[in-house]
Amino acid sequence: MNFLEKIFGSFNDREVKKLFKTVDQIEALEEKIKKLTDVELKNKTTEFKDAIKEGKTLDELLTEVFAVVREAAWRTLGMRHFPVQLLGGIVLHQGRIAEMKTGEGKTLVATAPVYLNALEGKGVHVVTVNDYLAKRDMEWMAKIYNFLGLSIGCLVHGMNNEEKRAAYNADITYGTNNEFGFDYLRDNMVTYKKEMVQRPLNYAIVDEVDSILVDEARTPLIISGAGEKSTKLYFIVDQFVRSLKKETDYVIDEKASTIVLTDEPGGAVEKVEKFFGIENLADPENMEISHHVNQALRAHNLMKLDKDYVVKDGEIVIVDEFTGRLMFGRRYSDGLHQAIEAKEGLEVQRESKTLATVTLQNYFRMYNKLSGMTGTAKTEEDEFKHIYNMDVVVIPTNKPIQRKDLPDSIYKTESGKFDAVIRQIIEKHQNGQPVLVGTISIENSETLSKMLKKQGITHEVLNAKQHEREAEIVSQAGRYGAVTIATNMAGRGTDIVLGGNYEFMAKKELKKKGYSDTILSMVTSFAKTEDEEIIEARKLYNEIYEKIKVTTDAERDKVVAAGGLHIMGTERHESRRIDNQLRGRSGRQGDMGASQFHISLEDDLMRLFGSERIQGVVEKLGMEDDQPIEAGILSKSIESAQKRVEGRNFSIRKHVLQYDDVMNKQRDVMYKERKRVLEGENLREHIMGMLSSVVDATVVTYTAEAKYPEEWNLKGIEEYLHTIFLPKESLVFEDLMDMTIEDLKNRIMGLADELYKMKEDEVGEEKMRELERMILLRVVDTKWMDHIDAMDQLKQGIGLRAYGQEDPVRAYQIEGFDMFEAMTESIQEDTLKYLFNVTVQTETERKQVVKVTGTSGTDEGDNKKPFVKGKTIGRNDSCPCGSGKKYKKCCGK
Repeated sequence: MNFLEKIFGSFNDREVKKLFKTVDQIEALEEKIKKLTDVELKNKTTEFKDAIKEGKTLDELLTEVFAVVREAAWRTLGMRHFPVQLLGGIVLHQGRIAEMKTGEGKTLVATAPVYLNALEGKGVHVVTVNDYLAKRDMEWMAKIYNFLGLSIGCLVHGMNNEEKRAAYNADITYGTNNEFGFDYLRDNMVTYKKEMVQRPLNYAIVDEVDSILVDEARTPLIISGAGEKSTKLYFIVDQFVRSLKKETDYVIDEKASTIVLTDEPGGAVEKVEKFFGIENLADPENMEISHHVNQALRAHNLMKLDKDYVVKDGEIVIVDEFTGRLMFGRRYSDGLHQAIEAKEGLEVQRESKTLATVTLQNYFRMYNKLSGMTGTAKTEEDEFKHIYNMDVVVIPTNKPIQRKDLPDSIYKTESGKFDAVIRQIIEKHQNGQPVLVGTISIENSETLSKMLKKQGITHEVLNAKQHEREAEIVSQAGRYGAVTIATNMAGRGTDIVLGGNYEFMAKKELKKKGYSDTILSMVTSFAKTEDEEIIEARKLYNEIYEKIKVTTDAERDKVVAAGGLHIMGTERHESRRIDNQLRGRSGRQGDMGASQFHISLEDDLMRLFGSERIQGVVEKLGMEDDQPIEAGILSKSIESAQKRVEGRNFSIRKHVLQYDDVMNKQRDVMYKERKRVLEGENLREHIMGMLSSVVDATVVTYTAEAKYPEEWNLKGIEEYLHTIFLPKESLVFEDLMDMTIEDLKNRIMGLADELYKMKEDEVGEEKMRELERMILLRVVDTKWMDHIDAMDQLKQGIGLRAYGQEDPVRAYQIEGFDMFEAMTESIQEDTLKYLFNVTVQTETERKQVVKVTGTSGTDEGDNKKPFVKGKTIGRNDSCPCGSGKKYKKCCGK
């Protein structure tokens, strides 16, 4: 802490102190609001809405609104916002990020700003990391909103357009970042306005804001259509790269995640040229082979099974590196997913064509107001300020934190570390202290599980393979003597209660008796009901709850006596936030607890980013494999390594955004063009504007550097305009004496206008207006999809410009602009060409240009049959590459 902070306090302290004055005003209204009847409390919503219509701002209404929500929460859920929860709510309303520790009740915090902003009737989006949390939070908090007369919707994967539209038209909509983002893209691909589902983007609260706006920011959302390329080459290249040897044929840079082929005589480059029968691998015409070889090498050397992905039901499923969850429906882009499929001996799916794409960064920057909450955001505050213009306010905990954060325990080897971890787990387990062991990969979680089984220790494993039981495993991780191994705890959304979560256990017992999820969501509600089944379920729930609570409270006392929940991190993550989230699982609401990280010098972070200084300290100390050292200098060096990686990752995300900002401006122009069509606008004037642009450009091109009319290239003008609208027998170019270029343009435009009127008379004015909309929509969509593809190819090769001392981003901006201009001209020409050639028989039905097959590169329509690795392929069997040919005629040649 610097000198000035000691005197005046930090910026965060001053902000919190200032905001607590508003909290005091809210609390001062408590007695007044308590006296209101249920009907009077509900009527407050109408009162607030009327005040807004009369010109009152949300800020002016905040104190009373928050007091009303607090009372409604007590009457419906039996929960009253703590002062720090009201503080968090104010921060969210201000469009900032509230950093709140695990167990501080972020779900309840969001209710006050959500209700306040929903009063405007423009829609509020609550964004979560998965469907389970969206549905859970919506059902849980709906009791407050419904009591106060607001409507609530929830987006879940698989809903049809009608269901989605209803969810978006509600006052409050819960859903995942992917659902919101993909719906935005789909809305900009529809052919009629009535097919759109979203309203204009107004206000969003993003739960686990660091996970969504930072961790996932590098991955663009992509809507794809069926591609045309054969998958045969992936299978052939995979067989070839298996013959290459590390170091002699290629060099891996794990830090930069790159692989370079050696080009010495007899090296990999020569082998590729010989195998594929090509003269020079560096030739542009051989770019595809070069790309496939590189992706196959990445698949074999940098992408690890059970860490980066798993094989499930014959498919490659990506594992989220930050949460450890399976990312169903997501595929690696640029052919990497297909290369992994070939590596694992699965059927290689066809590459897809990108129809629409946006980064999460640019999607969320479209909201009028954006806010977020998480347990860990301060370490990334610079990024939030730079990209989203949001600062971070750290909210104090409701009760003082009692958790002890022990110094890192550092080992020489990974095996020595695991042995020591197992010994410590056994020791804690024998004392009855619950232990949560955090791992970074599925592979490590399963290694530790096998070691514990050998020792006869009963335990639970929570990784991507057990995601269905996630809530149950996490909720019971605080029981006496419990041992839980979890792969990444970011955004798990379930509290670990010491002694066990008796509410969860009571509901589980009720579910065994056959009650539905809808009934289960109602049993803990304070809402009045006359439904006999709900009344009966509540009675039974209360009986079960009381029995379980007695035993659980006694168990909690034993756990507290044993020291509370002990967190053991088995590796440092690249991001300090993820480590802090694991720590934060212990010590919720003033509970006892402890945390410690166990690190080996063979861990990826230490191996790739640890400094030589660390190695020097270790050698001087002469460490044994399983004997730890706890030295402050090492812990500081580890944090420095993490800061370096975080800085590098921020640069990558900023780089991605710089490229997408170019596309974002272009996307904005194209989507506005589509909107004109969807809004049913009369486009005749717009079409005439296009015509004028084409005529201008044509005349300028063919009269350049000519002083006199007789020097103009009239034949060129005539031939070019024939291809668009000009009839062969036109008399445009007679009597050119004393004519200026402007006169020439006016003459051509006069004829064009005349011809267009004739076309309108022939087809009918009403039908012509719809044909204009239909043709413009089709041309825009076709050209835009081709442009996305071309821009993607430009981006892939532009990085090489840096070798010529040229800024790749600047080059991308300039060339991308030129390509966009060329596409715009092409849209104008094609639209006019089609419109001048329509007939009475021309259909006016609007159709999508390409069928959507999936999101983020997935193909949702295929029935995928796995090819089993290791299976012998007969010469007459179908080739596993998916070509449909016999093996001997295809890859077996």
